[in-house]
Amino acid sequence: MKSLKNTIKPARGVWAGNEILLCLLLFGLVLWTFLPSLHGAFIDVDDGVFVNRNPHIQLTVANVVWAFGHAECANWLPLTLWSFMLDHQLYGLKPWGYHLTNVLLHAVNTVLVFLVLRRMTGAMWRSLMVAVLFGLHPLRVESVAWISERKDVLSGLFWMLTLWAYTRFAQGRARVEPSSLRSAAPGSRESSAESSRLALDPRRWTLDYGLALVFFFLSLMSKPMMVTLPCVLLLLDYWPLKRWKRECLWGLLVEKAPFFLLSAIVSVVTYITQKNADMMSNILTGLSLSFGARLENALVSYGRYLGKLFWPVDLGALYPYPDHWPTQKILLAGLLVLSLSVLVFVLRRRQPYLPTGWLWYLGTLVPVLGLVPVGAQAMADRYLYIPSIGILIIVVWGTCQMTRGWHYQGIGLGAAGGVLALVCIVLTRHQIGYWKDDVSVWQRAIAVTGNNYDAHDMLGRAFGVRERMDEAIREFQEVVRLNPGFAEAQNSLGRAWEAKGRVNEAMACYQKALEVRPDYTVAQINLGALLLRMGRVDEAIVHYQKALQIEPDYAEAHNNLGFALYSKERFDEAIVHYQKALQVEPYHPEVHVNLGITLLKKGRVDEAIVHLQKALQIKPDLAIAHFNLGIALLQKGSVDEGIVHLQKALEIKPTIAEAHYTLGFALYSKGRLDEAIREFQETLKLKPDYADASNDLVTILGLKEKLAKQPTNSSQPLR
Repeated sequence: MKSLKNTIKPARGVWAGNEILLCLLLFGLVLWTFLPSLHGAFIDVDDGVFVNRNPHIQLTVANVVWAFGHAECANWLPLTLWSFMLDHQLYGLKPWGYHLTNVLLHAVNTVLVFLVLRRMTGAMWRSLMVAVLFGLHPLRVESVAWISERKDVLSGLFWMLTLWAYTRFAQGRARVEPSSLRSAAPGSRESSAESSRLALDPRRWTLDYGLALVFFFLSLMSKPMMVTLPCVLLLLDYWPLKRWKRECLWGLLVEKAPFFLLSAIVSVVTYITQKNADMMSNILTGLSLSFGARLENALVSYGRYLGKLFWPVDLGALYPYPDHWPTQKILLAGLLVLSLSVLVFVLRRRQPYLPTGWLWYLGTLVPVLGLVPVGAQAMADRYLYIPSIGILIIVVWGTCQMTRGWHYQGIGLGAAGGVLALVCIVLTRHQIGYWKDDVSVWQRAIAVTGNNYDAHDMLGRAFGVRERMDEAIREFQEVVRLNPGFAEAQNSLGRAWEAKGRVNEAMACYQKALEVRPDYTVAQINLGALLLRMGRVDEAIVHYQKALQIEPDYAEAHNNLGFALYSKERFDEAIVHYQKALQVEPYHPEVHVNLGITLLKKGRVDEAIVHLQKALQIKPDLAIAHFNLGIALLQKGSVDEGIVHLQKALEIKPTIAEAHYTLGFALYSKGRLDEAIREFQETLKLKPDYADASNDLVTILGLKEKLAKQPTNSSQPLR
């Protein structure tokens, strides 16, 4: 027996060394495969909301608290938002840094898939193959290369950590190590000896259970889709942990009660959040589907997801709902799901991994099948991030079992696995190429789908951001052709026409959007802004007031109405609306600026300075805030400070003629005549008809000439 122990110890050391080496190789391979995604830009859809246009992106206590109490993109995911804040602290607004975090998280998740399966089953090479296929599969590209899908890889990290902690808890309770599950017969002398030697302290079980619960909560804080995890824990109790054979099923359910409670709470919060954001209605897209149609789509999606998993071609960022699914496809999908379910049930005793893998796949997809309507997508590649693991377990374990009688099973399966990994790498790197920017993403989505008005809309927005207005107009017109009830597209088309200076076409589009959807506040705001630019201020005010009747807490409407009232010199009313806007969005820099300017008009200089300084705390490179703060400080007599802010405004935006003029005036008051002359000259270059600048320049040049002839300390005031 002594010699047996001596032979076992080095063998285990070798296996441990192999595991570490395999983990490093696996991590490095996944990292290398996804490195090209670091060249990708922000994708304006969602990336703008989460990162580069997010006013709460800075890592501050106030923003951390805000993320915990607010929903973003109609979901409560504070941990994901906190991770973006941390990235911003490290990388600013450089997209490669956010991509790098996604890639690193995915590489870690891949290693965890291997380690967790290895611990649960004791099967090293099968666990490794599942991890390889999971980590390198082209379906992972959307979750990794799209910065906003940080929620997939971050929630996946805590999902796998939950399984790791739960496995430790379950194996501690059973006093059994993974290898004995695989090789030692229950009740045998070897099994009993190993159980006694490896028995864990009950306090450790409690710690592992608590860790599993904490990790699960963190997973839910990253993405609400993880609510199905308690059901997966029950499946793992069946196989490979085999607790169903040793413990009462009711006891296992009670044990999961805290997990189910967390799932229920987050499900309710998510439902309320998405309902309040109108994500469950057809308001945003004009899409209206009955529950029966959504049920049909869910059934077809199960089959389509399997198709994407086994034949990953024509992948796109958005798959639209069809007008209807042909009856033949619905019946085939239903037959496929039913047949596989029956087969799994029949073979459950000989191949217990089948029900675990199959129900893992079916169950974890339920929250995103569209049975509760959320968004316009019929399905999405990113939704397979966790569900695909169940199918991969079936494929790998099933292949090993079917080839058990082969003489060279290890060599054959190893070679096949290597070929599959190579194919995945090639396809994945090719797919990453479509994610270099939002134009390439939505062009690809249009190319691989049909009648995809949402993708055309996104492409139109991408062209609009790049000021390629002719192309943007073409895309929005296609959206309206495909879906005349899409009010948002009519609004976007109006903005594109307005950018081209086609005012009549823009107004017609805004009015059409309001015909389709009278409560569309964004169109009310845009129509009001257009009327304001045309000098039709009273009509603009009417539209802003209508927007606020529909949505009283709409900060942008309050801000725009305040601006319109300011232009009518109704300063007190304007101040009230700016203050209401700040009650809704306290960190809106433009509102602080507008309020500061209006307070200056009222002579409330100290209050104006406070708001202008607040604007610069939020957005330090806001030229108009520096300019007006400079004016306010000059009025307070703080000339040196005022000069600093005026100069800063001109560093940011050198074309502000009024800033050059005001700076010239301030410099003159300090006796810096040459600098003042340069500023007045620059003012006249930008605005030749600026009479005050012209007169003051003549005055100061005359004064300088007089001083040159007869030096004096006196100065002539500028007019």
